[in-house]
Order: sequence, then structure tokens, then C-alpha cells
Amino acid sequence: MSTAGQNLKYLRKLRGWTQEEFANKLRIKRSLVGAYEEERADPRLDVLEIVADIFKLTLDELLLKDLSNNSGSGNYLAKRRQMKMMSADRNIIHFVPVKAAAGYLANYADSEFIDELNTFTLPMLSGGNYRAFEIIGDSMLPTPSGSIIVCEKVEDMNDVKNSQAYIVVSRSEGIVYKRIEKNNRSKNKLTLVSDNPQYQPYQVNAEDVAELWQAQMVISKVSLQQRWDMNSLASMVNNLQSQVSSLKKKMN
Repeated sequence: MSTAGQNLKYLRKLRGWTQEEFANKLRIKRSLVGAYEEERADPRLDVLEIVADIFKLTLDELLLKDLSNNSGSGNYLAKRRQMKMMSADRNIIHFVPVKAAAGYLANYADSEFIDELNTFTLPMLSGGNYRAFEIIGDSMLPTPSGSIIVCEKVEDMNDVKNSQAYIVVSRSEGIVYKRIEKNNRSKNKLTLVSDNPQYQPYQVNAEDVAELWQAQMVISKVSLQQRWDMNSLASMVNNLQSQVSSLKKKMN
């Protein structure tokens, strides 16, 4: 296998992408990705340029270096980890976009995968373990679809607070943004509640939850902010009151 083909395969697996997903990002056919990785064809220059841009590499590194070789301090991962450690005191926030959700579900505990996520910092956050997730859909309106939810890691499920908003990473539901209500009758279940009363609450098994992240901040585009008239707000409040009453009856 050529160094370029080997590196493409290594980088693809590092992100947890299938050949089909990688091909879509490179704007080529899946069969070409397979051909590159199996050394049946040499990657085109325009393809290598896209890969270099995605992973912040030079063409020389892609063509001449074995990126999967973890020995020595000059390899790709060592450089990225060194940069991460140098900036650790700045509360680095790893960002999980919607397009990376599937990869995150499979690799949330893989430090190499997390290292490859894009990062940013926010000066107003104090020390902690933070992550940001992009949300899609209208179940948490008035928080608009496309918003970025900046969260702090919840290490112990007993620390979950009722009615607070969380990113819930579970094997059954994937990555969702909801408010959590604990169930007094069944402590092994969590009730997930949407801010949009058009969506009914539902339950997940606590044992299915892989990670919990408590929402700290919401970042959204100004153009996406929702506007509500008084009739809409009154209707939402009435529906929400009905749901709260129903929940209380079930939990008491």
C-alpha cells in the first residue's frame, strides 16, 4: 500500500467514517476510496488537497510520512496532542457537529477521535470538562434548529437536576437535547421533555445513557432567532401546563 493510500485509510478510521462517508466529503465515488486504500490507484492531487485541508496537514506529510506510526514526537497525533496539552488551561471545547454525530456515538470514549474534533474556547467559562453539540429540529423551540449547545460533563447521574437542559448521549436515542425529569417511582429511567409542547415527553433507561452534558450556553445565529406572537405563547403555556400536570400524576 502506498503511503498516501495508507494515510487516507488511517485518517478515515481515525474519524470513524465509512468509505461512503469519506467519499462524500472528498466528492468522489466510494469505489475510488477503496481503490486508494488498497493501492489499486494513486489518489489524485485535488483529492489529497481536500484531505490536507480537512486534517490540517501538508501534502508532503500525506505523501511521505506514515501518519499511523506512533513512535517519535514528529508524527501527526503527537503534534495534535502536544498542541492540546499546551492549550489545556484555556478550557478547550470540542465541537460535535450533526455530521459527526454517528462517529461520536461509536467513538465518544476514543481519545484519538475526540482529538480530531474541531475546538474553540470561550473566556467566560470557568475550569471544567466542556463539549459543544449542534442540534437540529424544532423540539426545543424557542432554541432554534442549528444552535450550538455548550455543555459541561456530568460525571455522576445522581447530580442531574430536574427540569435542567442536557445533551443526552444514549444507545437507544442517539444524541438529543432535552430537559430531564427524574422518575421517583423508577430510578432506572429518565423522562426527557421538550421545550416545544407539541412533542410528548418520553422515557429512556438510565443504563442506556452513555454520557450526560449539562447545558451552559446556547450559541445561535441572529437570523435564526424565533419570534412568537401572544396567541402562540399563550397556547404553548397552556399545553406545557397540561404536560406538567400529567407528568406529576405519573411520577407521584
